Amino acid sequence: MSILIIEAFYGGSHKQLVDLLQEELEKCVLCTLPAKKWHWRARTSALYFSQNIPVSKHYRILFASSVLNLTELAALRPDLGKLKKILYFHENQLVYPVKKCQERDFQYGYNQILSCLVADAVVFNSVFNMESFLTSIGKFMKLIPDHRPKDLESIIRPKCQVIYFPIRFPDVSREHDKDPESFFKVLMHLKDLGLNFHVSVLGETFTDVPDIFSESKKALGSSVLHWGYLPSKDDYFHVLCTADVVISTAKHEFFGVAMLEAVYCGCYPLCPKDLVYPEIFPAEYLYSTPEQLSKRLQKFCKRPDIVRKHLYKGEMTPFSWAALHGKFRSLLTTEPREDL
Repeated sequence: MSILIIEAFYGGSHKQLVDLLQEELEKCVLCTLPAKKWHWRARTSALYFSQNIPVSKHYRILFASSVLNLTELAALRPDLGKLKKILYFHENQLVYPVKKCQERDFQYGYNQILSCLVADAVVFNSVFNMESFLTSIGKFMKLIPDHRPKDLESIIRPKCQVIYFPIRFPDVSREHDKDPESFFKVLMHLKDLGLNFHVSVLGETFTDVPDIFSESKKALGSSVLHWGYLPSKDDYFHVLCTADVVISTAKHEFFGVAMLEAVYCGCYPLCPKDLVYPEIFPAEYLYSTPEQLSKRLQKFCKRPDIVRKHLYKGEMTPFSWAALHGKFRSLLTTEPREDL
């Protein structure tokens, strides 16, 4: 029996997960596309994979992230459509922030809904991700002018479950949805106040880095310790271990691998009191406004001993591969079907 793993956006946390599954589970076949232009991957990857995945009588399970249009692939490759199909949501397009809402944006969320309908199991990396998707389906489908499908949430929900992302390797991204403007605005305010601090900005760049990054790097000057992607896992964790505080200003986050990795390395987390963060972090690590974040950081700049002596009060174990491998093994097993 073989597990066919398909990843249409092979980078960041998507790469991290499928590499881990391939390493830890037996008889996995991995088919991928590079992590570039995710919009085009979402639109066209199913056709590409339909032409390039070898036919095999040994496949029993298909595991794919929700970037793939699973409905198209199942139709184009009936042999794959017969498999036990598992769809994993790193993020969902029904609540994903966009810079400018355009009519074509509807297709991405619609494709994910269709993929859920043909999947046998739908897995989300957090309760926030799952509930924000399921409870948005009804409103989202009202964008259709007429003859709207009905009861989709009640059809899809019984297939759904949450299995947290299993943390092992580094993963950071630099994209507009992480709201770098707010992050750098707070740092520049600290600098204007004459407070001493150093900053490391680490992250894998896929496409179109916002201008605010280069502008802020220049403005922060000598306060910058590290800037840019570190391909070495050891180097990445070394930088995290030398830091005192890790900050998120994200407008969108469905899990937050990098934040938990930083906390594991001893950083004090500061996260928005929104999105997935209240599900993962205790209340004392959450802030409601940029002003609250700024005040916390001012305090830490003046009294760094506060964070250096602090012991994290949340849980880390539930997000480890050691805790989650049993759930993934159970998910990725099935009895061979007679019609295969």
